[in-house]
Amino acid sequence: MDPLDKLRPVYNFLLTAGVTYGFDILMAILILLVGWWVSNRVANAVKRALGRTNADATFTPVMASLVQWAIRVVAIVAALGKFGVAAASILTVLGAAGLAIGLALQGTLQNIAAGLMLLLLRPFKVGDYIEGAGATAGTVNEIGLFSTRLTKNDGVIMFVPNSTIWANPVTNFTANDRRRVVLNVIIPEDQNIEESLASLHRIVETDPRIINDEKTKPWIAVSDYTDTGVKLNVAVWTKRTEYASVQADLLRQIKPGMKPAQKPPAPGTDAALDAAAKP
Repeated sequence: MDPLDKLRPVYNFLLTAGVTYGFDILMAILILLVGWWVSNRVANAVKRALGRTNADATFTPVMASLVQWAIRVVAIVAALGKFGVAAASILTVLGAAGLAIGLALQGTLQNIAAGLMLLLLRPFKVGDYIEGAGATAGTVNEIGLFSTRLTKNDGVIMFVPNSTIWANPVTNFTANDRRRVVLNVIIPEDQNIEESLASLHRIVETDPRIINDEKTKPWIAVSDYTDTGVKLNVAVWTKRTEYASVQADLLRQIKPGMKPAQKPPAPGTDAALDAAAKP
């Protein structure tokens, strides 16, 4: 028998399958390509529309991602429908597959759930400086479905899983417009406490960046007596944007502004004799 005759059934089968299903395959591919293109265009349009409405920058990328993937899922279902797969069957299979994938990717789903909770409860927003567990610290650039993007003080980009941020305490340094600068000053025991307090008051009162109102008056007082001397406490309020500069300037001014303790005159000197002669 001619070898070509042996391959003829296979050839006929492939030809029949190509004629029968070729158009459906091409249509399915076309539907997927159009669906992906439309999803990208709609997602960009959602970003632009929300940008024109001054929507929260935290909400915009997540909303765009949800719309994008919703359109892609519809495109996948429509593509499978070209092969006679009913939508109900597809949803059943997707549900079963989603359950299996959910069990296998619990950490990923936790990140998605945590990202949604961060968007709903808003413990911080884009532009805030936060600190979390471990090395998590920086300015929030974007809250995504899976991770939060931060920029550290040195400009390095950090991606932190949402579940890590949600499951641990987070300090938001920019939620309040004011911050409190707290400094402790230790003076020798023989140094005049009242003069030291007066010097600190003069330094604080001459700084216009320090807020002095009914609720945020500067606090300057003796806080403790230690083996090394008397501890004075200085606590003042300033604007959040000026916190670092005010703290640095107070540290620079306090030491030179404090009056040094007067040493007693040495025994036997004229100053000592004069001091002893005073009533």
